[in-house]
Order: sequence, then C-alpha cells, then structure tokens
Amino acid sequence: MKQIGFIGLGTMGAPMASNLLRGGFKVTVYNRTASRCTPLVEEGAQTAPTPRAAAEGKDVIITMVSNDDSIREVFYGKDGILDVLQPGAVIIDSSTISPDLVREIAAAVEERGGKFLDAPVTGSKPAAIEGTLVFMVGGRAEVIEANRDIFDTLGKKLLHMGDNGSGAVAKLAHNAMVGIHNVALAEGFAIAVKSGVPADKFLELVQAGSANSRQAELKGRKIIENDFSNQFSLALMLKDLKLASSLSDSTGVPSPMLGLAKSMFQAGYTQGHGDEDLSAVVKCYEEWIGQKIGDDAGKE
Repeated sequence: MKQIGFIGLGTMGAPMASNLLRGGFKVTVYNRTASRCTPLVEEGAQTAPTPRAAAEGKDVIITMVSNDDSIREVFYGKDGILDVLQPGAVIIDSSTISPDLVREIAAAVEERGGKFLDAPVTGSKPAAIEGTLVFMVGGRAEVIEANRDIFDTLGKKLLHMGDNGSGAVAKLAHNAMVGIHNVALAEGFAIAVKSGVPADKFLELVQAGSANSRQAELKGRKIIENDFSNQFSLALMLKDLKLASSLSDSTGVPSPMLGLAKSMFQAGYTQGHGDEDLSAVVKCYEEWIGQKIGDDAGKE
C-alpha cells in the first residue's frame, strides 16, 4: 500500500485525509495549526512537524492549501518538500492556485526526478466528506492511471484536462461560473422578495424553470434559512475569482460577468463575511433591500 504525506487539513483537506485512512492507505499528516491533526491521529494517521518531514520517504505527497503564498512555502520554504522527494515520488496538488505557479512547481518537481499532477477539486465540504469529489487533473496520463486508486478513494469522477496547468485553468474557469451563479441567485432572490414574492416560492420556481443551477440547488435553501455555515468560504471564492480575473487578463478574454461577481464578493468580504459560506454574498443584497431573504418564507 502506498505511503502518503498529506499537507493541509482545512475544510477540504481533513476529510480527504480521513477517507484515505479509511481506504487503507498509510498517511502522515501535516498542518500549520497542529491541533487539526488530532482527529486524524485518532483514526490512525502519523503526524509530522514540518511539510518536509511529512514528505520524506513517501510515495505520494498530496497538498491542499489555500493560496499561492502558502504553496510556495510548502515547496520552497526552509522546511519545504522539494529537496526530500525520492525519485519517482508523485506530487498531487489539489490546491486552487495560479496556473503559472503550477507549471513552475511541476518543472521543479520533475527536475528532481518526481512526477507532478495539478488536481484541484469541485464539490466543497460535503463531497470531501462523502468521497464524491470531482477532480480536474493536469499532467501525464500514465501518472494519473498509476494513482487511480487514490483518486477513486477520494472522488466519484476524474477528468484529465491536459498538461500540467490545465487542471488549474479548468478550476478557475469553473469557479468563475460558480461565483457568477451565486451572485445571480442572490440578485434574483432580492428582486423577488423586495417585490413581495415569498422566497421559498421563488426558489421553487427557479428550480423548476430554466434559471435553475447547481448553486440554486445547493445554496437556495441555505439562504432562505439564513444558514451560512462554511462549506466553501466567501474569502476563498474571492481569492479564486481574483486568480480567474488575472487569467482572463493574461489571455485577453473579456470577462465582464467575472468582474461583477468579483466586485460583489469583495463587498461581502469587506462587510466581514469572509469566513462564512460563499452564499453569504447574498447579505450584500439583504443590506440593500433592508430585509432577510427568508423573512417571508412559507407565507401565502
């Protein structure tokens, strides 16, 4: 059985590492806040004091951290992992970071005899817990197939997007749409509710009509019930929209919808909702219309 080093035990990383343990893999975990390791130790994980220690001697190292700066520290920092990679070791990076940084790190890994896959995910916290994530992967097909057992343990679907960096590009384009759909849902709710239409009736219409979306299905009820418990934070969505905006600028693709969504998530972050679920972007609209979206839910 493969020995895995798992670095980053946040909202997504912790349940992913737990699923690997339940799948029979030997897992060593590292997290900057060490207390996050404790539940996994109780499930059978080993712990490491640094990323370097978590990676040393491992067949596969999985990284799941929050941003470009954090991933640079994991790979290039004084306790980073690059210099302890054994020949043939595989890095699977499931963070959402810039495609240019992905390609840079992939080249550095391969220079040291390792193999690299950029493998961001979609599905948020419930899918991470249930092992039903969808992976969008950049890298060589033979490396993906050699690690299919890991991907099958963590997710329900894997899409090979192309060379290194293509997984990151796909994730940013995908999350641009997620952000736009969330803002569209919030705006539709605000228009309907401010004009006297009950929120639950409006959501029923959306889900039955051509305005339906996965975000309406996942977030509509949470908005009505004022439940913004974090499945994927507003702050992380803002980070991804900024990365997507930089990507669209670099490719020359006009992205007016992305720009508007980014502005709305920036407003939500500025208002103090960064640690809440990304659906908390609706709170900007609630402030503007002077009422909660779910205030009239259930009223005829």
